[in-house]
Amino acid sequence: HGTARDSPWGLFVSLLRKPVLPSSAGVLEPYDLLYDNAVEAFYSADYESVVRYMEGALSSNRHVRATRVQCRLRCQDQHPFDESFSDLRFFDSVLRRAACMNKCIEAKVGTQSLHKVSEDVVQDFNRRIPYNYLQQAYQKLQRPDKAAEAAHTYFQANPEHVEMGRDLEQYKNLQGVEETHFVDREARPHQRSFTAAVQLYDKGEYEGAIALFEEALVKYYRADVDCRALCQGPQKFEGQDHLRYRYSLYEVVSDHFTQVLHCEHECVRDLATRPGRLSPMENYLPLHYDYLQFAYFKAGRLEEALQCALTYLLFHKGEEFMEENADYYREELGHDAEPREKAAWYLRRHKQELELLLIGSKIMGAEFTEGWVSSHQILSTSSIPSGTDGWMEYVPISHKKNVTVTSLQSLKEGGPLLYEGVQLVQNSAALNGTQRVLLDHVISEEECAELRQLAHTVTMAGDGYKGRMSPHTPNERFEGASVLKTLQHGFEGRVPMRSARLFYETSERARRIIESYFVLNSTLHFSYTHLVCRTAIKGQQDHRNDLSHPIHADNCLLDPDANECWKEPPAYTNRDYSALLYLNGDFEGGEFIFTEMDAKTVTASVKPKCGRMVGFSSGGENPHGVKAVTSGQRCAVALWFTLNPLYRELERLQADEVVQALDTQHVFGQGLNINPKDEL
Repeated sequence: HGTARDSPWGLFVSLLRKPVLPSSAGVLEPYDLLYDNAVEAFYSADYESVVRYMEGALSSNRHVRATRVQCRLRCQDQHPFDESFSDLRFFDSVLRRAACMNKCIEAKVGTQSLHKVSEDVVQDFNRRIPYNYLQQAYQKLQRPDKAAEAAHTYFQANPEHVEMGRDLEQYKNLQGVEETHFVDREARPHQRSFTAAVQLYDKGEYEGAIALFEEALVKYYRADVDCRALCQGPQKFEGQDHLRYRYSLYEVVSDHFTQVLHCEHECVRDLATRPGRLSPMENYLPLHYDYLQFAYFKAGRLEEALQCALTYLLFHKGEEFMEENADYYREELGHDAEPREKAAWYLRRHKQELELLLIGSKIMGAEFTEGWVSSHQILSTSSIPSGTDGWMEYVPISHKKNVTVTSLQSLKEGGPLLYEGVQLVQNSAALNGTQRVLLDHVISEEECAELRQLAHTVTMAGDGYKGRMSPHTPNERFEGASVLKTLQHGFEGRVPMRSARLFYETSERARRIIESYFVLNSTLHFSYTHLVCRTAIKGQQDHRNDLSHPIHADNCLLDPDANECWKEPPAYTNRDYSALLYLNGDFEGGEFIFTEMDAKTVTASVKPKCGRMVGFSSGGENPHGVKAVTSGQRCAVALWFTLNPLYRELERLQADEVVQALDTQHVFGQGLNINPKDEL
């Protein structure tokens, strides 16, 4: 290598002697400092400064990230690992890469932006919190177009944020705000192209879809390179302190390299995960080739169709429907083809990583999954090639072992209604959906009146909604009560015990009917039961364009833009069936509606009335909401059920104890002897 300074050891010593890097031309302001300044300006009501600092923070954050990627890739190319491997040559490359990256990054952003940013700030940017501040600042500055843009960007990663959803609806009706203003400033290019491609595919516009799917693949592989480059930074060593313990050089290198490999391996999941979600889109990368093979077939381009079918089979060997498609293409063409080399290389590298991780896991105790294993198979029943129907099941891979609920495709309906007088009004087909039912005469007029009177006495504003009187819309007041609370009131003499018992028995009647009608093979347990009334607030009903309850699903987070529902917290993921038993119809508005996954297209509407009950499965197959109650009060018994006994409602178990004690006349003293512990 020439001089001692040019040797690996000389370079290593020189680096140790210069822990502080020299100054550079980089003048980028640290994004965490800009963010802090923006937040401070927000609470000082200096909205011009909020916009200036926050936009600067977002720009700085993007620049730092892009710089790290560019410098790491450049230095990786400049200092490759020599094929004639030896310790000295390996560490020579390592040290030179490190020096190269430090010099490159410092030159582009400056030492002031090289410090470690706090985890809180990193999480705020990951959750897009800056856009929440921006939309409020732009709103104060009378710039609705920019406010709409910021609100839309924030909402994409936080679809459960009710207030932001309402703000977006208001922006849509403001003068000067157009559809083009509702853009996601943080959209990931490969996902944006994929979503647009699926939309064209669903419309039958196959040539346009092909172009966008191919574009999405190019952007995906580019994003994968960037993601892996970002992994080559500092790593977290949970429970290990290399300064305190005397690890050998190779143990330290091994631990760090395993962490980097794990990070790179997780890029598969990261690239398939939409903003703000915990779960990746299942089968994401292979699904591109599934869509493409059928789109090429429909476009009459069988050569490309066969190539994409064979590429899909690299990921899912032996999958029946794709094997049949490939055979069809071969027969039509008269020859075979090869899968795409890019995907083949990608898969080979992925498997090599997996093998190394399995070795590393013996040291670090970690578990790894392949990341694209699909839980959804589409089987062809025809010799004509089949394509995906666009339905992608987004289920966390790590949770698949715990799934115990039977697939909706195997569920039935039409079982006995058990109680005399109960009338079937509409089944799933009539309600244009899956696992839906509408029943009348579940309870009598007298029982409805008694439960309404109970509601007027026992319900409290905000009960069941964390104390918020208007949890879904500022134009209505919500009041509720649980079964246990009404029994407590009955025992204390504040309401007739007969009425409290009626609420308890009515909910049990509803549970038995739903369990029987949908022909469930296991017991349906209560997850939550709520007697709830919503009342239109006078003076706030003119020009309403909101809903009484926004479109949602009961056990997953509805994501209309992705045409999917994410089964993850804060959704109540263990709920399986839902029911609403109405107590009156003497109000205006308040219709219950089912929609498509887009949360816009109404598929069925139900007008409440006494004794009418709508029941349905709780997943993304049944998005629903409630139209605005514009006059009067709408009361109902809302019920959610689970098939998993581990998630039974604790209050229901306590209510069962109370009723059993009342029936056997074992209630003594001044209070109820309620077991506060879950007997499970």
